[in-house]
Amino acid sequence: MSPAYGVISDDFTGGLLIASYFEEAGLECPVFFSPEAAAAAAPITAPIVVIASRTRLIPVEEARTELTRALDALDALGCGTIAYKACASFDSTEEGNIGLAADMLSDRYDQVPLLLSAGFPEFRCTVNQGHLFYQSVLVNESVKRFDPVTPMPDPNLVRFLSHQTRTPLGHVSHLDMFRGEDAAFAALAEQIGEGHRHVLLDCADDHDIEISTALARGSRAIVASDPLCISVGLDRAHARTGTAKPPRHAGGPAAVLIGSVGPVAEQQTALFEAQYPVHYIDLTADVSAEELIDRATAWAADHIGLRPFAITTLAKEAGVKAAQVKLGQMGAARHAERLLSGIAARLRDLGVRRFIVSGGETSGAIVGALGIERVRPFARGPLGGGFCVAEGGDPVSFFLKSGKLGAPDVLLRALDEMTP
Repeated sequence: MSPAYGVISDDFTGGLLIASYFEEAGLECPVFFSPEAAAAAAPITAPIVVIASRTRLIPVEEARTELTRALDALDALGCGTIAYKACASFDSTEEGNIGLAADMLSDRYDQVPLLLSAGFPEFRCTVNQGHLFYQSVLVNESVKRFDPVTPMPDPNLVRFLSHQTRTPLGHVSHLDMFRGEDAAFAALAEQIGEGHRHVLLDCADDHDIEISTALARGSRAIVASDPLCISVGLDRAHARTGTAKPPRHAGGPAAVLIGSVGPVAEQQTALFEAQYPVHYIDLTADVSAEELIDRATAWAADHIGLRPFAITTLAKEAGVKAAQVKLGQMGAARHAERLLSGIAARLRDLGVRRFIVSGGETSGAIVGALGIERVRPFARGPLGGGFCVAEGGDPVSFFLKSGKLGAPDVLLRALDEMTP
């Protein structure tokens, strides 16, 4: 039996997060880190499958190629419905790649209208009247404005995303959905009548998600953040169950790798450092990447097997700006990822088998450096999603989290959660 639902996530942490919701509902949901790994696993009897990509920040043409590979793999697996999953705040630039995904899915599956939905009310990220709110304020006035790569200067998603798509977006508002399904369908029909190929749906509360799921019921493909991706998946696969036994964490030493920046990461790192040692890497240091990796590995060797520890490229706002001036905006981010992924590979060679990683792009780089192609997510628990294990003869466990999410003590609590 083919999967009822296939998801392409724009980063690794997002793919694992939604998979944890499906696992919580009793729906087995393997996560693959390459289209080729997913295709090689055929036939897949799990009701839902996720391909976690790194399409959020890569150049448009590179993203087009990666999305084509992922869509080819999901189609070959026989997935009935396809979703491109972006993060809750639709992190992107005016160039892409969310609009690119919308155009590609609309063309490939002759899907008109192609529905889009951002936000995640559970984490106080909402869309109302087409405007994105993060932690109850407009995204361009929130802490997101300090994001080093995607500061999201325009909170009007209809206008912002229309820079990424071939044709301007339409919009079905919270007020339309508040009045019920009939009013929402009428509003959607009006947008189609005006010639819109893509329509953004507000996501102000759980009722909006419920109505959006009804609007998407006839869709072959959608582009959405977590809530609608999860709701549509549960709707499509409600009659299916998986067959695999629940996963178990690997044993062995633990390490924390922090590649995210900003107030959330700073607070989480500070609480961790109050109990465990932390090694800071200066991205502006005038030494080679190999030397920085050597120094961090040598420092870590004194702690492996004795106590948990963290290694991070975290810096205050001034440090982030200094790194961007020296290396460029994207160059600084990629330099941090190369360092932490190189360190992760060394740590595994030294016996580390439990990795806690903060940062979506950092997670992707580390998993890639370790050669991990497939993981089994754990069901969502008190800390949410992101826990998974690469099973086999030498298992490795992970907690991969977005740098913007989690309570201040999440790194400490993750250590306890990953106890085998």
